[in-house]
Amino acid sequence: MEIKVPEVGESVYEGLLVKWHKKDGETVRKDESLCEIETDKITIELNAEADGILSIRAREGKTVKIGSVIGVINETPASKTEAAAAAGKDTPEPSAGAAEAAGPISPAARKMAREHALKAGEIRGTGKGGRVTVEDLFSRLKAEKGVQEPGKKRAEAAEEPGVKAARPEEVRSGAPVPDKVETEDRVTRKTMSPIRKRIAERLLAARQQTAMLTTFNEADMSRVITLRQKHREDFKKKHGVALGFMSFFVKACVEALQEYPDVNARIEGDDIVYQHFYDIGIAIGGDKGLVVPVIRDADRLHFAEIEKSIDDFVEKVKTNKLNISDLEGGTFSITNGGVYGSLLSTPMLNPPQSGILGMHAIQDRPVARDGKVVVRPMMYLAFTYDHRIIDGRQAVGFLKMIKELIEEPEEMLLEA
Repeated sequence: MEIKVPEVGESVYEGLLVKWHKKDGETVRKDESLCEIETDKITIELNAEADGILSIRAREGKTVKIGSVIGVINETPASKTEAAAAAGKDTPEPSAGAAEAAGPISPAARKMAREHALKAGEIRGTGKGGRVTVEDLFSRLKAEKGVQEPGKKRAEAAEEPGVKAARPEEVRSGAPVPDKVETEDRVTRKTMSPIRKRIAERLLAARQQTAMLTTFNEADMSRVITLRQKHREDFKKKHGVALGFMSFFVKACVEALQEYPDVNARIEGDDIVYQHFYDIGIAIGGDKGLVVPVIRDADRLHFAEIEKSIDDFVEKVKTNKLNISDLEGGTFSITNGGVYGSLLSTPMLNPPQSGILGMHAIQDRPVARDGKVVVRPMMYLAFTYDHRIIDGRQAVGFLKMIKELIEEPEEMLLEA
């Protein structure tokens, strides 16, 4: 059974084979995780579709095309595999001669098997008629002991752009040669991942193709914090999910977008496209970069449904289960730098969207209330917008409305 790179979206044509979870020649079970492939949008995990022996055809760090074969599973019934494993524990190891008799093997491979105490009969041959070759033995040695075929890795490394070829003395000594990383005494050079490349391209495009401007405000979080503390246990018990800050901001943004439709619009050629639906992107940081999955029709969702959607996205990001469809579309985005400790920052647009809200850390600060100085939990808010479509007056009014809704959240709760 061939292991092929699956299609994940119309705009994705290749991916980076990041990691094999199994070794070449290792027994795999159906539904076991085999490898991770990273595209310019998401990371996907491939699982075994049958029991058998894994034969790897594409090494880690290689760029693979959609639909290409990266490995093969030589199907073996689970019962036979288990029986063979059990029998191997109770019977003495076969002699070199018996191992050789188990299948055809070239003279050079037979000599190498004796030198390295390998059981050639247990190695799947890739030569003509299943013949065990020297390359098959090197693959087994590499999997078991980290030994590499002399000269081969050096040639492969030299073919990879940005990768330093091994020195002759390294090859002679059998020292490992990196596939994708160039390391020197004071510098380490690593090829940029597809997701990081895509992020860089989109950030550069946002700078070049939009007229970005940011306006700032701050919100008193006292009432939201009080509501969360008061209803936390009942909310969790009733809905099975915690009541977070993000659902308040999603609802506030929807209210403000309905009041300021230009913020929910996009530029398409010479036209302004006004969108009468509210698909809100929520920026989530993962190990490989930032992704922005989209909550569909957020105006129709209750607080609990929004929180469940966010929890589902976080779990998908952690387990590499995020789909391309989860990232597509979106009319407006929210990013929360406060979870990393950011007090104030300028978020960047996610084109073709025209606006993005930046949340930040909550900090106790002295503020004036009714002529007195009091300490309140305050959060700075940043709203970046495309000045080609949104005027400064609209931007300031939009952010001010979000501030007012957050400072008096009871109205949103009553409507929900």
